[in-house]
This record gives sequence, structure tokens and C-alpha cells, in this order.
Amino acid sequence: MGVVNVTPDSFSDGGVYFDRDRALEHAVQLLADGADIIDIGGESTRPGAKVEAGTPSDSTSKAGSKPQAAVSETEELERVIPVVKSLKEKKADAVISVDTYKAKVAKSAVEAGAEIVNDVSGFRWDAQMRKTLGELKCGAVLMHMRGRPEEWHNLQPATDIVLLVKRELSEWTQEAVRLGIKRPRIVIDPGLGFGKNFEQNYPLLKRLEELHSLKFPLVVGVSRKSFIGRALAKSDKDTEVDDRLYGTLAAETVAILRGAHILRTHDVKASVDAARMADALS
Repeated sequence: MGVVNVTPDSFSDGGVYFDRDRALEHAVQLLADGADIIDIGGESTRPGAKVEAGTPSDSTSKAGSKPQAAVSETEELERVIPVVKSLKEKKADAVISVDTYKAKVAKSAVEAGAEIVNDVSGFRWDAQMRKTLGELKCGAVLMHMRGRPEEWHNLQPATDIVLLVKRELSEWTQEAVRLGIKRPRIVIDPGLGFGKNFEQNYPLLKRLEELHSLKFPLVVGVSRKSFIGRALAKSDKDTEVDDRLYGTLAAETVAILRGAHILRTHDVKASVDAARMADALS
């Protein structure tokens, strides 16, 4: 799953593909590099980002913090839909995922040609998302996130992050099925880096196989994330985003050997080679 961020502020490549033509060019290149799915997103959920929709979460924001304003539904539609349409026109057989937690954006993207909705909120921030996905009959990625990005620094530590993620994914998938999303259309994502501190990501990746008991395919996204930068730190300074490729490939290989079915990545060409080798050894 190759990442195309049509945003000015994503943690890794914010602004690089904000222009529609550049985003389209990048998506086509990712397909040429071996991507099976193109994941197009129009709003950053990097640490500190303020999201628009939401339900009460398990913590409160830090007093005095001023996270960036949320991307409106209208703005997100203007960013994402032209890229989805253009990619379908240029590559009719491309499988497209839209990275959104807003039901209207999801519906519009699927109508424009997307086959998958990738919701970082686990279908929880927009009250209409589960109903919408049930009606659309598209693929749906349900990701685990603790709190919201602007709250992550203040979350209480989990006693056992793997058990917490497993329990909540079980609850959320059951609720999604109850509300009309067919089970075979659901894929789960443990949400590495999303509301998990540095130390919690390592056991979550190491014990990834424990999530197989939920009996859903697994999407894993570790690409260029901060816990990789921390593991590769030199002189007490985390490795910069652009220098995390080799660490990313190592983490992706571990994910495959632990049973991941889909890798969400920025560096498709290198990750394809790593995946092929890992598959040969698994």
C-alpha cells in the first residue's frame, strides 16, 4: 500500500505532493514500483494534529496547547477527489484506498473510484461512518488509535499495550459488523505510532502475531515513524525522517514474519524487495 499524502503538513512528506498533478505523478510511480494499493489522504493525523470529528476519548488535551486547526470536510474533498478521479482515468485498474475518518469523504471517494476506506479512528469519530461503509460495500481498514493526535503526549500508559489493542480491536470490529459492515470486508491495523509512546511500539510489533486470534487480515504501517527514529538515535538525537529507510525495512520485515498481510509504506520499491525476501523465508 503506497502512501500519497495530498497535504501540506504530513510528518514525512507534507507539501511534496500537495499539488494534484504531482500527487498523480507520484501515485503512478508507486504503481510502477510495485504498489498493489494506493492510499490517498487529504488530512494529516501526525502527532499534535487537531481532528475535526470525534467522540469523547480517554484523555484530555494539554492545557494551553494550540494544535493546528482541523481540515474541513469541504477542503478534504477538494484535495482528495480530483486525485482519485485522475488516477482512475490514467490507471483504470489501480486499486485505491482513501485515508479518511469522515463519512462524506469516504462516500465521495468510493463513488469516484476508490475501493477501500482506511479510517485511522476505527470508524469511531464520525457517527455516520459505519452506516456509510455498510451501504458502500467497499473494503474497510479499521485502525486502532488511542485518543486523538493532540492528546497523545498526555495519555496514561497502558499496562500491556498489546492486550489493550487486541481487546479494543475486538470490540470495535464486533460493533462494526453489528452495524452492517460485512466481516470479510474488514482489515485491521494495530496503529503503530498512533497514541502509543516509543516504548509501546516495539512490543506491539514484536507480538503482532497475537492479533491473528481476531481472524482479520492485518495492515501494518511502520514507514519512517518516530519510534524507528528513536531506535536509530545517535548522540541522543533521533534519526531524521529521511534517514529511516533501512530501519523501516527492518521493521517491515519483522511485520511480515509476524504475519502482516499488507504493508503501508512510503518507500514502495525498497519495501517490495524486502517483502519478497521475507515471504521467501516465512
